[in-house]
Amino acid sequence: MGIIKEFKEFIAQGNVMDLAVGVIIGGAFKTIVDSLTNDIISPILGFVGGVDFSDLAVTIAGVELKYGSFITAVINFLIMAVIIFFMVKAVNKVMSLGKKKEEVVEEVTTKVCPYCKSEIDKDATKCPHCTSEVK
Repeated sequence: MGIIKEFKEFIAQGNVMDLAVGVIIGGAFKTIVDSLTNDIISPILGFVGGVDFSDLAVTIAGVELKYGSFITAVINFLIMAVIIFFMVKAVNKVMSLGKKKEEVVEEVTTKVCPYCKSEIDKDATKCPHCTSEVK
């Protein structure tokens, strides 16, 4: 029974819903990138280079290896990676516009002994180096 309870807690977390939405949108986005690659980029590359990647294949021992499809998948991945990179970069830029840069204030933890010029703790009343009284 403990595993069912753990599963219910896992499902109830907000991260699971975010992940589900991300997967669904990612699948739809993949369709768009596939269309961009297959319908626009591959024909342009075929026109310029005279090669249509989807037709590239080799038969070895009666097994057809469609390496053209693999090349298309690599192009799809690269396009998706570049688009996601720019999307994340844009979102980070927008998010940083709303935030004021916090000034880093360092807390002073030491002071200098006026007699021997050694660095001592800010709360010290006597210098551990020269044993002078420090205000």
